[in-house]
Amino acid sequence: MTTARSPLRIGPVRRFTHNLLCSIDIFGQPLLLKYTRNPAEAREEIRGHARLARHYRVPALHAHLRVPGGRLLAYERLPGGTDRGLLLDLLNASEPSSDLHAYMDRLTTAYREVILSTAWPTDPANVIRKLYWERAAPGGRLDTYYTGNDFRVADGLVDVPVSRLGSYALNINGRRHHLDWATTLRRLRAHFATAEPVWAALTQGDPTDVNLAHPLAWFDYDTAGMNSIHGEFTNFLWYASALGGWLVPAYNPTAFADHPATFAHAPANTPELRRAFIDRTTSAIHIDYAPRLSTPRQAVVTAYWNQLVRPVADRLWPSADLANLLRPYLVMRILGVYNLADLAPEDRLVLIARLAEAMSPAFNPATYFCPLESPCPAL
Repeated sequence: MTTARSPLRIGPVRRFTHNLLCSIDIFGQPLLLKYTRNPAEAREEIRGHARLARHYRVPALHAHLRVPGGRLLAYERLPGGTDRGLLLDLLNASEPSSDLHAYMDRLTTAYREVILSTAWPTDPANVIRKLYWERAAPGGRLDTYYTGNDFRVADGLVDVPVSRLGSYALNINGRRHHLDWATTLRRLRAHFATAEPVWAALTQGDPTDVNLAHPLAWFDYDTAGMNSIHGEFTNFLWYASALGGWLVPAYNPTAFADHPATFAHAPANTPELRRAFIDRTTSAIHIDYAPRLSTPRQAVVTAYWNQLVRPVADRLWPSADLANLLRPYLVMRILGVYNLADLAPEDRLVLIARLAEAMSPAFNPATYFCPLESPCPAL
């Protein structure tokens, strides 16, 4: 006697930022349902998916419909499971595997071809603005997080308000820096308020290790379209070197419910704050920290830089200073993802140190994203 199999199987519901995801099987067809409360974001996702599908591998979008409180999108569900199915899972290892190297070859080749064939100086009004321009605009994240909010650099460690940082020299790992908080915010807003054309190309826009499937495919499309190439590069590099292995597991652990190996590898990607103190006699703040990055993440950053950033830059901006091109996007990623005031004092202090290093005239992105205390392959 055989038992009839249910035509409908429903998996657990997962929350990612403001969206809900749920895997289902209907008559043996695997689907991924995405519930989005914001109708404008749902429309952008649908349009972004159509744009991306012309150039990149994406799961099929089978249907989308209005439901109470939002919109439901039904995607083809790619193979995956606990600790498998994402670039993240290749990074959650002690050493970089041959699969990871092959994956980065495919990823950088796909991006290089599409970026170089679609790149064009573009009016900033016509690029995807969500992750950079909107956050810098009046009423955006910079205002929401920091306007009228004068918090301490690191409670109990460096009890100096960020508004007074400019009055101190910053001695970070033995190197002298300077950071004026108000000036940094003002310059960042001004950069994203100009009408000067930006180099843009057709990309997914938010290339994190949870938005990239293994085997290679792209997820999450509400920022897909003509994106700033500099923003695309910076987003991947900062996520691979800081957010994905350190900050997101610490402050948004539910995002990794199906990838618990992330937490076992977090210590290998979490900077160690060794000491921090104020020397009142010299008006100097001393911060010593040890950057950490696992060898798989080092390999990814190195491959991305050598096989994508450098070749594209050599073709499109052969005489430009990449540090100046990438700096405003990096500063926005440091300040505009998490509100620094909400972070633990040690994490906040390390990020302020990283911000000062990014603002330095000596900022070198080729080494910044691959910490010097981690023996990176030559960039």
